[in-house]
Amino acid sequence: MSEAAVIRAGSDPFSRRTALLLVLFGALVFVALLWMIGAGLDKGSANDGGGHAQGRGLNGFAAFYQLADKQGFELRSARDPGSLDEAGLLVLTPPHNAEADDISRIVYGHRRSGPTILVLPKWAAMAIPPQLAGEDAKAGWVLLGGAMQPAWGDDVDALGPLDLRADGVKGSRGGWRGFGMSGTLPEAGEVQSLSSGRFVPLVEDPRGQVLAAYLDDGSDYPGLAAAARSRPSRVEGSEMYPVIVVAEPDLLNNWGMAERENAGLAMALLRASLDGEDMPVVFDMTLNGHARSSNLLTLAFTPPFLATTLCLLLAAALVGWRAFVRFGLPRKQGRAIAFGKTALVANAAGLMRRTRRLHLVTRPYLDRSRERLVRALALPRQADAEATDRAIDRALKVRAPDAPAYSATAAKLLSARHPHDAVRAARDLHSLERKLVR
Repeated sequence: MSEAAVIRAGSDPFSRRTALLLVLFGALVFVALLWMIGAGLDKGSANDGGGHAQGRGLNGFAAFYQLADKQGFELRSARDPGSLDEAGLLVLTPPHNAEADDISRIVYGHRRSGPTILVLPKWAAMAIPPQLAGEDAKAGWVLLGGAMQPAWGDDVDALGPLDLRADGVKGSRGGWRGFGMSGTLPEAGEVQSLSSGRFVPLVEDPRGQVLAAYLDDGSDYPGLAAAARSRPSRVEGSEMYPVIVVAEPDLLNNWGMAERENAGLAMALLRASLDGEDMPVVFDMTLNGHARSSNLLTLAFTPPFLATTLCLLLAAALVGWRAFVRFGLPRKQGRAIAFGKTALVANAAGLMRRTRRLHLVTRPYLDRSRERLVRALALPRQADAEATDRAIDRALKVRAPDAPAYSATAAKLLSARHPHDAVRAARDLHSLERKLVR
C-alpha cells in the first residue's frame, strides 16, 4: 500500500462539507420520524373496505369526501376522539358493531359546536380477499352481502328510537326526492328508512318513506326547514345545532355517488346543514376503528407546544453549528503541575501573588542576596548585617561610583509595603549585585 493511500494520523477522513451534509441529513430524518410517529402516519392507509371517509369500496364514503373537497369545503378527517367537540359540521358513519353509548356521547358533545350528520350503515360488506381479487380489483374494494339494520338503531339516547325498516321493490331502481331534486338508488330492493315521529323529513322515496331527516327538537333551522316537507313552528334563538340522520346510506356512499343527482343531493345537504356558516366539515374515523389518542410526540407538534419544539430544534441547530465551525482540533490538556525548578518557582511566585503577601519575602530575598555577595567578595561571614552592608558599599564605590548605595537600596526593600515598591527595590538590588560580581 502506498503512503498516499494511508490516512495521516489526526487528519479528517471527511471534508467539512461532507460532514455537514451527513449531520443535516441525519437530523432531518430523525425529526421527520418523530413527526410521523406523533402524527400517526406510521399506521398505513385506512382504505380497509370499511364504510368511512377513506373507504373506496361500494359502502365507503371516499367519493363524498373528495367531492366536498373539490366543491371548496374545508375538510379534515378526525382520528382523535378529543377533536370531535371542536367547531365544524361533523359527519358520523358508524359501522354495525358500533356502541350506542359512544354515538350518543359524540352527538351530545357536538350539539353546541356544529351540525351533525349521522349516516346509518346498511350493507354487510367484506373486503375482497387477495386470492379472489382479479386483475381489475383495487385496494379497498368489497363484497356486499345483504342489507342489515344496525342493532343500535333504537338505543342512541341522543336520538331516541329510529324505528328503522328495510324493504323495497325487487328488480327495480328505487327513487328519491328532496331539496328540490330527485334521483334513483342503486338497489331498490333494500331501501332503509326511518318512521320515528321525532324527525322532520328531508328526503323521501316515492312511497313516502323517510330516507333522511333532521331531529325535531323545537329549534329553528332555516336552511333545513326550507327543504323539509312540513315546517311547524319553531323556537328561535337556540344555541343548539341540528342533527341530521341519513337512514339510506346509498344516497351518499360510493355506490350511490356514481349518479350525478345523488352527488348534487350530498352537496345540498351539506350547505343546508351549515346554513351559511363558515365551518370545516369533519369526517369521523374513530367509530370505524381508526381512533388515535394523543401522546407526547403528538403534543410536541401541535400548537401551542409547537413553538417550544421549534425553539428547541433551533437551539440544537445553533449548538451543532457552533461545534462544526470551531477552530482546530481540541487542545490537549497538560499537567496541573509541571516538572522542573522553573515550574516550582513559577508556582511559588503565583502563590505569593495570589495571597498578596509579597512584603513577607523581602527580608529572605535580601538575606540571600547578602550571602551571595559575601561569598563573591570574600567578606567575613561572622560580621553582622550592618557591617556587611558597609563593606559592600565600599566595594560598590570602587566598581560603580555612580550607583546608589547597597544599604540604602536594602532599606527600601525592607520598608516596601506595596507589591510595586517591593518589586522595584528587588530589581535595583539585583542590578547592584550584578555590578559587583561581574
